[in-house]
Amino acid sequence: MQTRIIPQSKESLPVIGLGTYQVFDIAGSGEEMELRREIVDLLAANGGSLIDSSPMYDRSEKIVGDIVEAGGHRDQFFLATKVWTNGKSAGETQMARSAELLKADTIDLMQVHNLRDVDVHMPTIRQWQADGRIRYNGLTHYTAGAHRALARAMEDHKPEFIQINYSLGEREVEARVLPMAEDLGIAVLVNRPFMAGRLFRAVRDRQLPDWATEFADSWGQFFLKFIVSHPAVTCVIPATSKPQHMADNLGAGFGVMPDNEMRQEMAAFWNTL
Repeated sequence: MQTRIIPQSKESLPVIGLGTYQVFDIAGSGEEMELRREIVDLLAANGGSLIDSSPMYDRSEKIVGDIVEAGGHRDQFFLATKVWTNGKSAGETQMARSAELLKADTIDLMQVHNLRDVDVHMPTIRQWQADGRIRYNGLTHYTAGAHRALARAMEDHKPEFIQINYSLGEREVEARVLPMAEDLGIAVLVNRPFMAGRLFRAVRDRQLPDWATEFADSWGQFFLKFIVSHPAVTCVIPATSKPQHMADNLGAGFGVMPDNEMRQEMAAFWNTL
């Protein structure tokens, strides 16, 4: 799988990861658990590593922790989660609980979820980094309406990562946030790559254009390769509960990537739908 450099450390990160919003909030046994285990196994087998979660996602952190621990290969994974509460003490309690649920002595990436109480949590996260309990810090949001606030927080806090919505259907970050991330040396994770399924609905019953088959085998790979071919993007984290979709998503990390001219053609194509 292709990788991108994390600017602050020069560590490489595979371009396709795994989101867990809703789809990993399960009971933790039976067929549902086996499917999630298969998804995580596919991620690792294809060279992926990043799994993103949050306390907001109910049981997802525990499911991720149980699967990773059972596999016995913690070093294969880059575990990212978030702090999503108000106040220093509550934040510390929540982050400690996340580490417990993920069964991780060190969390690879701790992000302030949707900028909630960001001025309080970022100093705590940095202290935990100094103590070796967290490797990287970050900020997240998922709506275009929050981009201005995110940009201010990027200027104020100089995070090592941001996580933001970006897709063919939501390109607002191209105007300010992605260029700022490049300028400041901030790694970029991308959520909502399919706009909660809207992109697939827009191309229902359509075949891939002939020119797209040079780099994509499916609409999912078409959408994901548009994202990861942007020079500011480090990793995209599509969420899924279906192993066959995970396998297809992972395919977007391999082979030819669209160049700038092709990206413009992809965007123009989307604008006709």
